[in-house]
Amino acid sequence: MIYDPVASGWQLVLAALAAITLLVVLITVAKLHPFLALVLGGLTVGIIAGQDLGEVLDTFTEGFGSTAAGVGLLIALGAMFAKLLADSGGADQIVETIVGRATGRGLPWAMATVGAIIGLPMFFEIGLVLLMPVIFLVARRAQVSLITVGIPALAGLSAMHGFVPPHPGPVAAVDILGADLGVTLGLGLLVAVPTVIVGGPLFGSVAGRWVDVPAPVDEPAGPGSEGAEEGMAADGARRPSFAVTMATVLLPVVLMLGRAVTEIVIDDPDQPFQKTMTVIGEPLVALLLAVLVAMYTFGLRVGMGMKEVSSTVESSLPGIAGILLIVSAGGGFKEVLVRTGVGTLLADWARDADISVYLLAWVVAALIRLATGSATVATITAASLMLGLVEGMDSTETSLVVLAVGAGSVFFSHVNDAGFWLVKEYFRLSVGQTIKSWSLMETVLSVSGLGFVLLVSIFV
Repeated sequence: MIYDPVASGWQLVLAALAAITLLVVLITVAKLHPFLALVLGGLTVGIIAGQDLGEVLDTFTEGFGSTAAGVGLLIALGAMFAKLLADSGGADQIVETIVGRATGRGLPWAMATVGAIIGLPMFFEIGLVLLMPVIFLVARRAQVSLITVGIPALAGLSAMHGFVPPHPGPVAAVDILGADLGVTLGLGLLVAVPTVIVGGPLFGSVAGRWVDVPAPVDEPAGPGSEGAEEGMAADGARRPSFAVTMATVLLPVVLMLGRAVTEIVIDDPDQPFQKTMTVIGEPLVALLLAVLVAMYTFGLRVGMGMKEVSSTVESSLPGIAGILLIVSAGGGFKEVLVRTGVGTLLADWARDADISVYLLAWVVAALIRLATGSATVATITAASLMLGLVEGMDSTETSLVVLAVGAGSVFFSHVNDAGFWLVKEYFRLSVGQTIKSWSLMETVLSVSGLGFVLLVSIFV
């Protein structure tokens, strides 16, 4: 729903700029948790726009609750699925099967494939912990720079994190902009694959010459390295086979894509098959079914007891508490921006200036990413500002706006991004080497991602 501006244009612009500036200062300078920063940012928008504080609080809590109810469930189910995949040894099975069959020049491509598959259900940080021992081992055996094989894996992880649901950023943007998650998933994969190729194996071959870092003889050290063994199957349990692992990982993807395709091809809400696909392809149902199947294929079937499976599922939740709060607070922040009419004002200006919505979405997300270092905050804020611009767009165009925001949200990771330091420590790089490899890779992903979004927009 689009709301009329509650104040003059200059006052709303001041409110939005003040809130974004406050977010940047609180997160980067004061080191305040993004959840608290988003709460204060939302209140700032409403107060400067001239709204009553009680009204602003009601608006914020409404947005917080609706986002937690929708996006929160998906993130929680995604975390459960990823934990089952890791603890069963399924992730290791994927890595060893694909990398074990690659040699020579095919290794960077194999690492990119592994990074993308592991990155589909897993958060970036978890995927990095799982893949670091493999990156070290492959670099040692092939006698190449860590960067040559590491960048493709990082590109696969990062692209999935920025473009593909059920990761928090894309899911939050889908919810904010009212996009179809199945369509976004399909287009996200379509954009992510060539983006990973450009930012992974192709850029990795160049970055490996710029930053020639030999793999050390010992295993990777650094924060969280003790958790690298979490992906191994429990004692006494056997790993799921590669075929079973891939079938389980792709199950929610197939169900959600199947719903989107069925609605396009059949286009009859009363047709029995479409009605069935509409239900099982609903993101919440698809992910719930995937978790239940994974409890069998990644748990009971490989020798875990039901108590151990339940323990694994339970242990997946504490780690996402912060993410859930950030995303939900982002929903409250968005709702205040919408109710004050900031998005409507921005939409009117963009239409008058005849600016591409996709380009504008990318620029806004990239600027906030540069300022805050948080891809999730950049996605939520940029998507909130784009809400007025997607009014009247069809499902495909709205999904492309989501992907443009996602592309901007991974732009040039630097010293204010926790991921920057995570990569630096795991790969044992200097700050300069990290910028020339990781930061530039993120920039290549971001720019090429936007390029492929614009290309797809021509044909759909």
